[in-house]
Amino acid sequence: MDYNTTPPCGTVRVYDSASRALDIRGFYLFVCQEALKDTPQQFRLSALALCDGNVLNADFAYYLSIVGLRTKQVRLGTYGNGANRTRPMLIFANPLGVSALDHHATLVHGRADLQAENARLRRVGVIRRTNRAGGTDQFHCYRLDADQREDRGSFDLLDPFPTLSRTEATQPRGRFRINIEPKD
Repeated sequence: MDYNTTPPCGTVRVYDSASRALDIRGFYLFVCQEALKDTPQQFRLSALALCDGNVLNADFAYYLSIVGLRTKQVRLGTYGNGANRTRPMLIFANPLGVSALDHHATLVHGRADLQAENARLRRVGVIRRTNRAGGTDQFHCYRLDADQREDRGSFDLLDPFPTLSRTEATQPRGRFRINIEPKD
């Protein structure tokens, strides 16, 4: 999933009215909206996941390196009025790509004890992610008890987020193709 120019993170930086930085917990809401079959002008949400940002990325230093100031290239092009903003375009996981989260409303959180604080929550599973240091980070999945009509058991998933194969090469831009038959 494209995250545009800001990486997801379990900690995000916001600013108060005096421009002082405040680092707060980051959560992300993912929804799947589908058109109704009989009335395509109406939609329904078929899946929802509110995720602790750490399940996507816990590297706050990396987050800060991307959202901080960068140098822009200016005075470009024939007339010198062009600029290159050198903005990164980021791709990270989409939790709704995990089949256990699809077609449900799920809270994915780092804490294992949320149902002790709110009896309406039921822990339905665990997602474990292998980090680059070789360890595993664990996240707990909760749903409203009232939404769990039947006990389907719980899931324990290791690295379930789909990952496309990645290369360091980018795709060419500005390439236009027109159908012109070559003359012999």
